[in-house]
Amino acid sequence: MKIFDQHQQDIAEKIESQAEIKQWKDWKWQIRHSIKTIEEFENLTGIHFDATEKEQLERTINRFPLSITPYYLSLINIENFRQDPVYKQAFLDSRELIVSPCEMKDPLAEEHDSPIPGITHRYPDRVLFLVSNVCAMYCRHCTRKRKVGDVDFIPSREQVKKGLDYIRNTPQVRDVLLSGGDPFMLSDDYLDWILTELQAIPHVQVIRIGTRTPVTLPYRITDDLVNMLKKHHPLWINTHFNHPREITASAKEALTKLADAGIPLGNQSVLLADVNDCPRIMKELVQQLVRNRVRPYYIYQCDLSEGLSHFRTPVTKGIEIMESLIGHTSGFAVPTYVIDAPGGGGKIPVMPHYIISWNTNKVILRNYEGVITSYQEPDHYEATICDRDCANCKLELDITGSDEINAVGIEKLLSDYDDTISLIPANNARLKRREGDSDE
Repeated sequence: MKIFDQHQQDIAEKIESQAEIKQWKDWKWQIRHSIKTIEEFENLTGIHFDATEKEQLERTINRFPLSITPYYLSLINIENFRQDPVYKQAFLDSRELIVSPCEMKDPLAEEHDSPIPGITHRYPDRVLFLVSNVCAMYCRHCTRKRKVGDVDFIPSREQVKKGLDYIRNTPQVRDVLLSGGDPFMLSDDYLDWILTELQAIPHVQVIRIGTRTPVTLPYRITDDLVNMLKKHHPLWINTHFNHPREITASAKEALTKLADAGIPLGNQSVLLADVNDCPRIMKELVQQLVRNRVRPYYIYQCDLSEGLSHFRTPVTKGIEIMESLIGHTSGFAVPTYVIDAPGGGGKIPVMPHYIISWNTNKVILRNYEGVITSYQEPDHYEATICDRDCANCKLELDITGSDEINAVGIEKLLSDYDDTISLIPANNARLKRREGDSDE
């Protein structure tokens, strides 16, 4: 696929006459011309809804806003849009108004685990830091529909400063995940400031950024952004591809820029009914991701957010997909299937069962083919007796980096901290004669 094909040009010219590739690939132009109304969508796609459906869609947009980048809109298969995975993730569905009794505004209890606005501190050593409420596109399956695009949830600079203060004053926090919204919707300078402040905190070891811009707005991954990010290693980026059709030439170019900058990339997919709930689709997705240097990280079971019932699959569908991946493709292409526990219990891995049975000396297992085998346990394993004095442990708890000055071989001769001047093989005849002379 060309980065600017005739279909994209037609959309661009409908938005702005004489629009060229320069405008199309400008991420700010894309945001300025995001599709926010049903009428705009109809005009740009040629898809038209009858009066009854349009009335239902208007009711939906009054509750959950619409925003689609022209780029992502251009990926919709107009000829079969009702079955198109891009359309289903981007455009309104009146079923969003159906709220089941089990669904919640905040299914993950992020507000309850929020010591201050903008910070969710659920796990002991890491926090979620919400620095933006804006995304390039409003995904219909978003778990934070309550916040994204809501003017009441725009994180101010003062709120961000308070979040930074919380992290400074909480020494157990070693890992900070920037999310929102989408942190890449901030300006380069503002994001640079946040990253600089975080890196100046001694106990912060890792910074992660969650972004869907490589999927919905790949032109946001500019050379300027990448050069800024390169200053802040170790930095990790997780993105959110749900279907192989989202991995376009433009998306690949964005991923290449990030990977070439030395930034480890991961992907978090959401299992969505009628979008990617198919073993063949998921296998193709993870294999395309690793070809583009993106490590499949999680497959999420769809959350219990309001209006998402039509997206949710049974958990057994996720198990089926994992059965189709484990053993059937490279291990590093297999994500972890998780349920983010309602009420704030965190991510719970859900996997097929591979242990069939066990006794005191054997474990019975099966593999992906159905082969059943046994593993013999050690006969004489005795655990080290721990005295629980971790600070002064002389047993196994030596977790400091190894001392590299214990050099051997040629490195030893080259070193300036060792007096050795030569290395002599043990069976050297001259050495044996010397030893014989000394014996006499």
